[in-house]
Amino acid sequence: MVASIDVGAVDALGDERLDWRFKAIPASLHGTTVAEVRRTRPSLDAFGTPLLTLDAGALDHNLRTMAEWAEAAGVALAPHGKTTMAPQLWRRQLDAGAWGITVANLPQLRVARAFGVRRVMLANALLDPAGLAWLAAELEENPEFEFVSWVDSVRSVELMDDALRLAHAQRRVGVCVEIGGPHGRTGVRDDGDALALADAVRAAPTLRLAGLAGYEGALAHDASDEGRRSVDAYLRRMAHLFGRLEYETDEPIVTAGGSSFFDQVADVLGGLDGRVVLRSGAYIVHDDGFYRKISPFSRGATGTALRSAMHGWARVVSRPEPALALLDAGKRDLPFDEGLPEPQLIRGKGPEPVEKASVAAVNDQHAFLVDFLVDPSVEVGDVVRLGLSHPCTALDKWTLLPVVDDADAERPVVVDLVRTWF
Repeated sequence: MVASIDVGAVDALGDERLDWRFKAIPASLHGTTVAEVRRTRPSLDAFGTPLLTLDAGALDHNLRTMAEWAEAAGVALAPHGKTTMAPQLWRRQLDAGAWGITVANLPQLRVARAFGVRRVMLANALLDPAGLAWLAAELEENPEFEFVSWVDSVRSVELMDDALRLAHAQRRVGVCVEIGGPHGRTGVRDDGDALALADAVRAAPTLRLAGLAGYEGALAHDASDEGRRSVDAYLRRMAHLFGRLEYETDEPIVTAGGSSFFDQVADVLGGLDGRVVLRSGAYIVHDDGFYRKISPFSRGATGTALRSAMHGWARVVSRPEPALALLDAGKRDLPFDEGLPEPQLIRGKGPEPVEKASVAAVNDQHAFLVDFLVDPSVEVGDVVRLGLSHPCTALDKWTLLPVVDDADAERPVVVDLVRTWF
């Protein structure tokens, strides 16, 4: 069996020497390697702030929980790699049974191929002529490489076919017809146009109709009854259309499923005569915000709840007013697009000083902590652990992430470092 990822390339990340390039790394560790940090397990106290960490136990739990659920539901997983852009974590997802890895654009695809990911879905249209020429060469040079992308217009088909012909492509590129919805993102809105698009793909000598694709998450931003009905109607439209297309493969793909409504995807699409591929990406990290509220695991629609595997750490650097503390982490360090950071505890003091606290705003490099217990409960120099919302806009701010043994421990230790490639 061909390996799903280049294990040697992933293992080689342990040889990287640490230095000033990695803002998470203290000067005391400069010159050491990632592998040496794994062996010595330094205290998190040795690391400065601001900081974003991953939690080893939560990562393990989330990987196992999602893999078991997908197997029981009879669906395949191609986790969206854009969430972490971390080949070390991709490897763990693939080792846990993932069918492949999803990416969003050409640079992400190149990262996946640099680490030998064998099966990649590009959840987008690839129309760049230079990128298509590179893809044609990559497919020709690597017979084991399996690739599929999306199209949502006849014009897209024409552009892909022209570029692949110019590149003298030897292997036909698999594509899925993408279905969209009103006020959604990309994707064909009309079923008649989708059928015509499928005909255009089959007529293009450089392309191969591999399946049907869509993204239900663009149609509902919450798990209200109305939102879930919108998702259900969209998925039933996909299921109906899937049976009307003539595919050029023995096992066509039908792919949907972000990290919010994958339970409905499995329910509606699970009985189709093809491979149902979920692209959920946020589950491995999860969060203490948006996905904590909307994930099927959190809503009780599946089983054991996921756990947030990411935390921010920020130091109190100023108490300019009695009810205001400034922390040294801001927009450049922590996600803020789906909710502000949530104060959880002060390292060494527990949760009591911040039980009623909140972050009222974030600037580029500061967070405004308010509503905490009156002085001296929060002092200059204290390190606050923050719950975070939305992993997709968290890890991109860090090139190297410490992994701690237990974020709830009074003195966590660092057991690994995860490299990202955004």
